Amino acid sequence: MRVVSLDAFKESLVEELGNKVAFTVPVLGGVPVAESVVVTWIVMAALIALALALTRRLSVDRPGKVQCALEWTVEFLNGFTKNNMGAHGPDFAPYLGTISLYILLCNIIGIFGLVPPTKDLNVTAALAIMSAVLSYGARFRYHGLRGGLKKFMEPMPLLLPINLMEVVIRPLALCMRLFGNILGAFIIMELIKMMAPAVVPVPFSIYFDRFDGGIQAVVFVFLTALFVGEGIKEEE
Repeated sequence: MRVVSLDAFKESLVEELGNKVAFTVPVLGGVPVAESVVVTWIVMAALIALALALTRRLSVDRPGKVQCALEWTVEFLNGFTKNNMGAHGPDFAPYLGTISLYILLCNIIGIFGLVPPTKDLNVTAALAIMSAVLSYGARFRYHGLRGGLKKFMEPMPLLLPINLMEVVIRPLALCMRLFGNILGAFIIMELIKMMAPAVVPVPFSIYFDRFDGGIQAVVFVFLTALFVGEGIKEEE
């Protein structure tokens, strides 16, 4: 077993937890680009390449196995959104599907030796703000300005202060839940890597990088669907 001094261990852990700068763009005095941004670009490129590869041979007459699997996935996502969000749910299926794939790949990208972007609080905050804007934007879209404002007083006007607080609490909960779980898993893996032989972290990596990463993606998407559904459910 490796023997690591406490001070060296603390310094190494703090260094790993920091959001490192990948490079600096030489404009306006230098614009730093964080490592999480670069990994996000990699994730986006991988998803775009995957989408192009899976959809380049679609056929109406003779759908292949891949196309059938894709169609089943789309139908499942449409059914999930309709059951949990109402008749307008499928309108939000593309966003929920995209964000689920992005978060999933970000969470499991550690198995390729890259730092998960969701370990960066800025990334999870941006995702949470996007979901909050979608939630309240859908509320006003389907209920109008007056109806959207009226929903802040449901189920009774006495709850108006609490409903207004939820405008901040909901995205904060989404942000910190995702960030905390991914950061916690990252810290545990770093502890194991520093204190145990190289072969020991393998089963833990399977859990934290794949299983737990998938769970967090599902939880984030499910809560987003729940929040949006609450805002538009009376439009049926």
